[in-house]
Amino acid sequence: MAIATMTAVRRRVYGGDAVLAAGLVMIVVQLVWKFDLVSRTYFRQDDFMFIARGLANQLSWDYLMRIDFGHLMPGAFALHWAMGRLGVHNDALAHAITIGLQAAASLALLRLLKLAFGARPAILVPLGFSLLTPMTIPGLSWWAVVAETLPFQIALPMALASHVLYARTGRFRHAVAAAGWTVFGMVFFVKAPFVPVLAFVLTLGWLGGRRLWRAWLLYLGVLVPYAVVFFRQLFTSVQLTNETFHPALPSAEVAAKSAWTLLTGSLVPTSLGGPWRWQPIGEDYALAATPPALIWVSLAVAVAAVTVSVIWRRRAWLAWLTLLGYFLLADVVPIMLGRVELLGPDLSGFELRYISSTAVVVALVIGLAFIPVADEQQPWRRPAHRLRWVWVPLAAVFAAGSVWSVAAYADRPLGVNVKSYVETATQALARVPAGSIVLDTHVPDKVAFPAFFYDYARHSKVLGPAAPHPIAWTTRLSGPVANPLIFDGQGRLRPVGVDGVTIPAKSACTPVGRTEVRFRLPAPIAAGEHTVQISYLNGAPTTLSVRLGLAQIAVPAGKDLGTTFAPITGGGTELAVRAIGPGSCVGEIRIGAPVPADSGAPIPPQPVPG
Repeated sequence: MAIATMTAVRRRVYGGDAVLAAGLVMIVVQLVWKFDLVSRTYFRQDDFMFIARGLANQLSWDYLMRIDFGHLMPGAFALHWAMGRLGVHNDALAHAITIGLQAAASLALLRLLKLAFGARPAILVPLGFSLLTPMTIPGLSWWAVVAETLPFQIALPMALASHVLYARTGRFRHAVAAAGWTVFGMVFFVKAPFVPVLAFVLTLGWLGGRRLWRAWLLYLGVLVPYAVVFFRQLFTSVQLTNETFHPALPSAEVAAKSAWTLLTGSLVPTSLGGPWRWQPIGEDYALAATPPALIWVSLAVAVAAVTVSVIWRRRAWLAWLTLLGYFLLADVVPIMLGRVELLGPDLSGFELRYISSTAVVVALVIGLAFIPVADEQQPWRRPAHRLRWVWVPLAAVFAAGSVWSVAAYADRPLGVNVKSYVETATQALARVPAGSIVLDTHVPDKVAFPAFFYDYARHSKVLGPAAPHPIAWTTRLSGPVANPLIFDGQGRLRPVGVDGVTIPAKSACTPVGRTEVRFRLPAPIAAGEHTVQISYLNGAPTTLSVRLGLAQIAVPAGKDLGTTFAPITGGGTELAVRAIGPGSCVGEIRIGAPVPADSGAPIPPQPVPG
């Protein structure tokens, strides 16, 4: 009786119940672990541009099919469009979607591993790799990357799982499902066309090389229309620079250095638990900063693992060659076409979001290189029992390194300060009266870099959609603007002051008529864009002509006591003013840049905690 019971238990364990239960527990644990990180993130950089663009457009073909610097992602654009209408900067919703997509991606990989290799305990190793690797962490902390890559990480294993079922059963509905999942991936991510390529290699090496011509025709019928649409949109979509795409490859030296850095400094170390150290980019993001010594150690370990697998496992060489080919075609080539010249090989080479989705491919390749495929005949070149437990210490080191690396990444403010700025500014806009005049300056770099996002980095684009009532945004002060406001560094609204050179008022104001009155400046002003603030006392409305060097501009000035602003591009040692129409009496004059004034209570009094 006891022997029969033990036999039944062993059958259930190796039959898959315990393996699947363990896989599900691992997935739940990683979701709890990663939610602690995700819940501390906030929208950043591209996110604000994508949400603002979604709010400014209908859900049209032109909106969805615009290629953004090489990325065709109508599904992600649809998510941004919906996000803008469900609270604008609704980070709680973004966190929920992120964890939901991560759960689906993990379950999809578990399904693929079970179908490909059987429900054996060994599949928990590649699954554990995918759940733990720091390769995915920076992408998981950035909403724009999540919206592209996580749906793809669902589509890839689901498509391959359906293809495996088609290869084994011959039922065409599985091929249709594989094509459908591929289309789903294409809707979100530009790397999805490589899914049928992976399916082809999988068939050639491990599914008996069967002639699945109906499937290949179906997949080709998916790829060709996608390619037509992609390349048409690639060369016609207008970028933020108001230009269309012009393909240009970097020099051979730059291309080689970038690919080598991405391989040795990013892909290999993070596949072994690295990068162990990070290079912060602002407060809410970081690049891999693998120490040079650990780069070489990682390469040595990787070479050893590949060598051992090739010696013992049949067709392990094909698995590693597949990973290398995918890395070069899907990860490196897109960067060469659009990012290397802008970012440089060092910056792009340590950018893990470029390879975050490759974690799924690495997990599958680990399985193919070390685990026999279900019903595979003669999978080993040598007796496999010698390597049965070698993976245990390696897995322990990988897990420890991954936890260390993720903890090091999370040891920074992440989205706290950006969230504080945005929510403080949103509250400020809600507290001022409708129609208030706010100078439309660029948000701080920590929110969105103006050099990258141009007008999409202005307060009106980032924060305007969240204002509960209309705000009178202006990019420059001109004329007698009443009570203009400007954001300070914490996101609060303050009165506008002009920081620069001051020409003090005399005991009585200086009369100005049709003849130009010249005011010598306390210090010379370099040529550039300046704002001139002139206080006046007028008996009647008039117009003041303001000259700085060779530059001249006319601005209105009202009746009685007031202030007018003159935006001017010039420089020199004196400012000249004359009246066009009734005379004026001029008091204090300031020349410089608009800044938050120290006088006046900020709105709100204290920043909102992030």
